[in-house]
Amino acid sequence: MAFLMLCFTSFLHLPIASPLPIDAATASGQDPEQVVQDVVRSVNMPSLHRRRMVGECGSGNPVDDCWRCDPSWADNRQRLADCVVGFGRAAIGGKNGKTYVVTDPSDDADPASPAPGTLRYGVIQQEPLWITFARDMTIRPKQDLLVASYKTVDGRGAGVVVRDGGACFVLRNVSNVIIHGLTIRGCKPAPALSPSAESEGDGITVFRATNVWVDHCTLEACVDGLIDVTDGSTNVTLSNNVLRNHNKTMLLGHSDDFTDDKNMKVTVAFNRFGPGLVQRMPRCMHDQEAMHFIFLIINNDYIKWEMYAIGGSASPTILSHGNRFLAAGCLNCENFLQVTKREVAPKSEWTWISESDTILNGAFFTSSGTPTPDVKAPSLLAFAKAASFVPAITASVGVLSCKEALVSR
Repeated sequence: MAFLMLCFTSFLHLPIASPLPIDAATASGQDPEQVVQDVVRSVNMPSLHRRRMVGECGSGNPVDDCWRCDPSWADNRQRLADCVVGFGRAAIGGKNGKTYVVTDPSDDADPASPAPGTLRYGVIQQEPLWITFARDMTIRPKQDLLVASYKTVDGRGAGVVVRDGGACFVLRNVSNVIIHGLTIRGCKPAPALSPSAESEGDGITVFRATNVWVDHCTLEACVDGLIDVTDGSTNVTLSNNVLRNHNKTMLLGHSDDFTDDKNMKVTVAFNRFGPGLVQRMPRCMHDQEAMHFIFLIINNDYIKWEMYAIGGSASPTILSHGNRFLAAGCLNCENFLQVTKREVAPKSEWTWISESDTILNGAFFTSSGTPTPDVKAPSLLAFAKAASFVPAITASVGVLSCKEALVSR
């Protein structure tokens, strides 16, 4: 007999036919409101028969197919570091380091000298660590969780919620960090150990950091952003996350005048944005120089935003490929329909490319510019697929429920 760790997702897309755009739906006699309901139902309805578990491969999601096909993945957790795609693909986290197990959910001790066994103690260590959790737990940080370089925070196998206290995770002046499988909600501004490092209430703040990967997390209802990548950070991948119930969702870039962001590269792939989001999915800032400032937005599912989905200012270069954009269907409300929102810079200065996207219920994507070889490099898009694959690719986004099962061998 042996124990295997099986991972499920709670809420999946069902394999329904793709809804028609609102104008096509009307022409065919289909109720436009039904278009919205069909897709939202596919997101929210649990299905015992369609749960994708370890051993069921071929989802088309390259991250999941990399590690979840192995029924013994829990015996080789660090293989996860080989599964990242996109600009953050060099992020190794705590690979080749020791395993540190969080046994104590408290955060009451002096943050400068936390107790062994706590999450804070693990993330501040200077050596590479692969951090796991002994059981389900809720952690309420008293101050920002400042994560050191070469750390993986791996929530697989336990239900881990980080909430209601500090601004949760801050990655400042570090490299090679992986955050996987956590629920992060209700984060508020709280003082850090250094006043200069104080955050504004983000779920995850990435500040002057490189080689970062955030995967299979569920984030909602924080005071500021859910994930902000700023101040010269680069080589970041944000994948397989659920982001919901929030206003300013994701900021990529510090400000239009901050030139250290000119080399920023971020991949946003396989995430579900919504429902319950307003704007910034993401918002991209700064003037790109020599096509260095590139955002790849690949195979995400967008559900009923309130203002816009993707925004920006000062001429970022954005490639949107194979996403599904489902507007709220408000025929008289442009804010509910526009995928892209440009601020400050005139349209002619932008390079915003939409290819293989599915745009539903009257949504519209305003394209501009011409992609260069840097943007369309095959190495950057090798994992990208058409939007028709999005239901399968995003079937298991957010935190997975991983349970041990006793099996015969």
